[in-house]
Amino acid sequence: MKVPVPLAVRVPEELSARVPAEQREPGRGRESVRLMVSRGAEVSHHAFRELPGQLRAGDVLVVNTSATLAAAVTGRMGGEGGGDAVVVHFSTRGDWGHPLTKSGGGRWAVELREPDGAGSTRPRAGGPEGAVVLLPGGARLVLEEALVPGAARLWWARADRPVPALLARYGRPIRYGYTERDQPLAAYQTVFALPSPDGSGSAEMPSAGRPFTAGLVAELVRRGVQFAPLTLHTGVASAEAHEPPYPERFEVPASTARLVNAAKAGGGQVIAVGTTAVRALESAADGTGLVRAASGWTDLVVTPARGVRVVDGLLTGLHEPEASHLLMLEAVAGRRALRRAYTEAVRELYLWHEFGDVHLILPEDTPHCSHC
Repeated sequence: MKVPVPLAVRVPEELSARVPAEQREPGRGRESVRLMVSRGAEVSHHAFRELPGQLRAGDVLVVNTSATLAAAVTGRMGGEGGGDAVVVHFSTRGDWGHPLTKSGGGRWAVELREPDGAGSTRPRAGGPEGAVVLLPGGARLVLEEALVPGAARLWWARADRPVPALLARYGRPIRYGYTERDQPLAAYQTVFALPSPDGSGSAEMPSAGRPFTAGLVAELVRRGVQFAPLTLHTGVASAEAHEPPYPERFEVPASTARLVNAAKAGGGQVIAVGTTAVRALESAADGTGLVRAASGWTDLVVTPARGVRVVDGLLTGLHEPEASHLLMLEAVAGRRALRRAYTEAVRELYLWHEFGDVHLILPEDTPHCSHC
């Protein structure tokens, strides 16, 4: 699925954020990224640390607590003699009841990529069934079946060693060629991240939450903004194929459902921090927008035709103009407002990708803060 009407903007290569904000200039912190705010087609520009002034007492920020895994491991294709080097991206931990697999426990959806120097990678087709990848420490990974029949990118595979322990010892964070160098796993964790008891997590960081710091969270709470946690374990990104997201595991606790429903009833705004939070929250809502506790797998793809039933606004990074994530952004903001915002982002030299700047989409009738 592609965005039906691509945004009429071109993102220059130099607008890729190559290192985290705190490394771009001495003395910078995570919260030093820029914040573009859209209220309908009206756009304003801020520092992210000014976020508390853009929200109101009674608003709720819905945050994803999934921790990022060191999900990339280098191995070799072939039998016992080894073969070509390959990078395995461990995307999603499978279990019984997954909608796209015939069997269950212990399997992981994986993506195979070719090394391209210094940790970055190139796309590589997976398969065939039965192919073996030799991993560090003597582990073996066997490809079993394509995640989606006929698609070559993601495969169900089974390792003969526990994958969480393998990643903890030999893994590194997934990174792509637009970044300058490898970063420690801590650079890919948000302040909201919580370890999962079963070793699950996100293959790639829920990056909209990255600019938050403990101090900024405390300031938001002091001003009456509430935080509602949920979990969605994100799979690998699909920037090459512009694919919609595959099914992912999520959990919306009862406490979050109650908080969101109460905010909606009391006139507060529900602002999702990241597209992952939108997907999980909307998956837990009924046709009237009432949220209930829910967990399992979601294959929901939020589009303008489907719309959003719970979310009033969205805090998100900047996405490639052809990326399927923009369908969700259009569902929240509207096409005209989204085009205006992205044109402004390029003109004002905002930075793209997981270490880049962020975009706050608010309803058109949201009042401006009088003391910002």
